[in-house]
Amino acid sequence: MKRINNFLIFAMLLVVFVACNNKKTEVSDLDKLRNSTNAKSYPAVQMDSMQAVNSITKQKVQELLDLSTLYLSGNRNTEIDTVIYSQMQSYFHKPDSLTFKRLLTELDSMKVKSVKVNSLNVYKEFYKKDTLDFAKFNVEYFDSKSKSLGSFEKNAQYILLSTSKLKKEFKFYFLDFYSKPLKKDSTLAGVTK
Repeated sequence: MKRINNFLIFAMLLVVFVACNNKKTEVSDLDKLRNSTNAKSYPAVQMDSMQAVNSITKQKVQELLDLSTLYLSGNRNTEIDTVIYSQMQSYFHKPDSLTFKRLLTELDSMKVKSVKVNSLNVYKEFYKKDTLDFAKFNVEYFDSKSKSLGSFEKNAQYILLSTSKLKKEFKFYFLDFYSKPLKKDSTLAGVTK
């Protein structure tokens, strides 16, 4: 009996000793942030070009809609409103006074306070000899109490302009936002009167 008690005491001491010496050296979150780089902490996700364009377009649509609701929530005549408006213009290739008319009128008339882009698909349309890039997306509007005002199908035309041929970098611009899709010509090619 004494032998079993001595063995149990020895086993317990051994377990405690091993547990005390087996401390994990946990790195604090602050040290992780301080010593990390984007290359190490965020794995590169491989996307094909269509997935990348789809992802970028969805991000740009969401950002523009967020800026629009933020602009509408202000007085529209302060310095910050001017900055927000110029930021909105930077999303367009050639902005003019009519660029935001459809968008701001719709958001303002429904008293939209926030917007969420639920789905987005990019597609191409061929018009004469040109290829036009469009995005068709589903957008949900919310009021000041975060209550849904409805979901709507919208379109936007965009363009990707090359900035550097060596690095394959592009700049993204909208040509038309909340645009209507092109109407197909009902006359068949080669048929005239």
